[in-house]
Amino acid sequence: MIKDLKNMTCEDFQAQMAELIGSGEDASTHPHIQSCELCRALLADLETIAEAARQLFPVVDPPEHLWEQIESKLKEQEGESDSR
Repeated sequence: MIKDLKNMTCEDFQAQMAELIGSGEDASTHPHIQSCELCRALLADLETIAEAARQLFPVVDPPEHLWEQIESKLKEQEGESDSR
């Protein structure tokens, strides 16, 4: 783990970028981003790509009856395995 976050190399930061973003942290507040124009531009590009991807596949909640059907089927299968 790099102790001096502000003075880490671009290679070190980019190796940790996926984990940083995946953790839900605001990567734009990372000390390296504050001082590195190259990584700041890379992060902006990745955020643009991620937003475009989210728009391709909007989140749609399944209809309520679907959950009821799943629960019913699970109970049915549980009953079948208990009778064996």
